[in-house]
Amino acid sequence: MDPLSENFLAPLVSWVRFFCLGGGDSNRHADLICNYQLGKKIQQYGFFSYAVNEALFLSEKEKSVVTTLFESIAMEPEHNIDKFSQDVLVSQIELLLNYSNRFYNRQFITRKVLYVDLIVQLDAYLAMHLENELKGLPTVQQVSDHLRVSQRYLTDMLKSLTGHGTQQYIHYRLIEKAKSLLVITDLSVAEIGYQLGFEHPQSFNKLFKMKTKTTPSEFRDSFN
Repeated sequence: MDPLSENFLAPLVSWVRFFCLGGGDSNRHADLICNYQLGKKIQQYGFFSYAVNEALFLSEKEKSVVTTLFESIAMEPEHNIDKFSQDVLVSQIELLLNYSNRFYNRQFITRKVLYVDLIVQLDAYLAMHLENELKGLPTVQQVSDHLRVSQRYLTDMLKSLTGHGTQQYIHYRLIEKAKSLLVITDLSVAEIGYQLGFEHPQSFNKLFKMKTKTTPSEFRDSFN
């Protein structure tokens, strides 16, 4: 697959922001998308928050699909102005967005080797934080900054490969570390919580129970 020289969604992103998200003099055009169901769910398309260097790598078949859709979108307002024009135009845009979601999901899977390396870096970064109680838990922003990817791209990639979003993945790794400490050390629950970056034992207990359906003490007792 050949990488695109630029993000093929960039023109569409600018267009949608202009007509629906408040960019430019958009008041007289706001109903083009915002009065449709698409306007209510436009923010659900995560790639609007991706960085330019996180663009799609399209196959030739996918390029053909995208090109055809762009040509159809461009042609509609020029040649077929009637009472159905807006409905047709919005449906074509939504189709392009849905194809984009499909292609990104395919990319996360087919380029898995590259993303596994990113997950390895993420695990190392989280391990560094979890081994040093002075650092505490990193935020999603800190993680994405460290990996040099956008927050939404990281979340979508992790969901595709692990089933967890970024925050969920951070908690997953923390709970795994907590379980290990509960089993192999004699540290108190409060000490383990503090070592993992929690100032208050109650916060650690609450998160542990929420993720495992059991308290840290009950988990430890199950091994005795």
